[in-house]
Amino acid sequence: MPARPPPLDDETLHALIPRLRRFARSLASDAAAADDLVQATLERALTRGADMRDPSALQAWLFSVLYRIFVDEHRRAARWKRIARLFSAEDDTTSPTPDQVFDARSSLAGFARLAPEQRALLMLVSVEGLAYREAAEALGIPVGTVMSRLSRARQALRAMQEETPPTSTLKALR
Repeated sequence: MPARPPPLDDETLHALIPRLRRFARSLASDAAAADDLVQATLERALTRGADMRDPSALQAWLFSVLYRIFVDEHRRAARWKRIARLFSAEDDTTSPTPDQVFDARSSLAGFARLAPEQRALLMLVSVEGLAYREAAEALGIPVGTVMSRLSRARQALRAMQEETPPTSTLKALR
């Protein structure tokens, strides 16, 4: 039976805390979040230290653990933010600029001028996020037709946007 590595000792961990904290602060947005990352890393090191393959690579292992915890928390926060937005009754409090309103209205007007087949494909692929194959199945057309119609629809929208006059064509009145 192979010998187990010795448990992590306090002196070794205390010596690595400043390095871990520095690395965590380079990743996290603030000092408190960085300290939380270091604490989670040390907790994991103490509970799973026996799982470490090479005890001589403790520092690299701890940095790896810290980075994985950071990435997992970032993903979890992004997922919860998306879920909260779905159920949030509040709208964005910042109102769009007049230029943004004009651009949005001209894009919608251009979208309305497209052929119904092109509008349907753009909605399914661009807005609903369906894959080309799924859109083809939903509309009962071949995948190649989906790709060519989407290409033509996008070209038509670009052409319509280039036709619209720039938003800064206001004339000064005397």
